Amino acid sequence: MTDQAQTAGSSGAAPAEGTAPADGTASADHDPLAHLLSVLSLSYHGAETGEDVYSGASVHQPNGRVYGGQVLAQALLAAGATVDRGRLPHSLHGYFLRAGDITQPVDFAVERLRDGRSFSARRTHAYQGGSAILSMIASFQELQDGIEHSSTMPDVPAPEDVRSAQDELGKIDHPVADFWSRQSAFDVRHVDGSLYLGPRPERTDRQSVWMRSRGAVPDDQLMHRALLMYACDQIMLEPVLRRGGNSWMTPGLSVASLDHAMWWHRDVQVDDWLLYVQGSPSAQGGRGLGTAEVFSRDGVLVATVAQEGMVRVP
Repeated sequence: MTDQAQTAGSSGAAPAEGTAPADGTASADHDPLAHLLSVLSLSYHGAETGEDVYSGASVHQPNGRVYGGQVLAQALLAAGATVDRGRLPHSLHGYFLRAGDITQPVDFAVERLRDGRSFSARRTHAYQGGSAILSMIASFQELQDGIEHSSTMPDVPAPEDVRSAQDELGKIDHPVADFWSRQSAFDVRHVDGSLYLGPRPERTDRQSVWMRSRGAVPDDQLMHRALLMYACDQIMLEPVLRRGGNSWMTPGLSVASLDHAMWWHRDVQVDDWLLYVQGSPSAQGGRGLGTAEVFSRDGVLVATVAQEGMVRVP
C-alpha cells in the first residue's frame, strides 16, 4: 500500500463544512470548489480485507443522478492512490454502465493489473448497492523524455472577452440555471455562444470553450488531471447538439454519456484558463461522438478527449 492509499484524492484542502452528509449528497451553497474537493477526497475501506476499496459522496445535481465526470474523477483518484507518486495518468478509458443515485455513497474497487518499469495499469469499478455503475481502466507512466510535437491552438478571443455562464444564467431563478452558474466549481465561457437557452443560428460541429476552476487548486498534478476530466464531461456532447440545431432546452431531449476516453499529454493547471477545441465527427443511431483538444492559455496541448453519448431528439 502506497502513502496515498489512505485518503485517495486528499490534496491538503480542508473539507468544506457541512458537506457529505449521511445520505451521500453534499451542498455547494458556500464554496463550490471547496465542496468539490471534499467530494473528491475518498475514504479508504480496505484495512480489514487488504483490498483497494474506497468510497465517496456525490455533488448535488437537479436530476438526482451522479454526474459522470465526478465518478470518473473519483475512480481515477482511487486508482492513483495505489500507484507510486512518480507515475501520473496518461490515458483512461471508461464505460458508464448505470445511472448513479446522488443520495447513496459510491464505492470504488481498484484492481492492480500491472506495475512495469515505466508503466502501471489499474482497473477501477464504481458500485452502488452491489451493482457496477462505471468500469474504468487507466494507465500511469513515469516522467520520461521522448519525441515532442503537438497541435496548434486556434486563434480565438481571450476568456476576458467572452461571456460566462454566470453572465447568461445568473439572474434566472431556476434549479438548473443555478446549478450551471452559481453552484459550478468551474467558470465556463463559450466563444461562439452557449446552448443553455436555445440553439445557435449556425449548424456546425465545432465549438471552443474557455474553462477554469473558481479558485486555486492544491499543487497536486493527479488532482489537476482528475479535475480536468471532471470539468470536460459537461460540454463533451455539445458539438452533437450544435450540429443538429439543438440546445439543452430542446423539448424531449435525452442525453446520456456512454463512454469516455482521455489522454493527458502534459501537466495541466485547471486553475488557469484552458481552451477546449471541440468537434463531432459523427452522429447516428441515437448516438453522437464528441471530441476535444485541450490547450493551456499559452497554446500548449495538454490533453485530448473523446466521448460517445446517447443523444435522442423526438
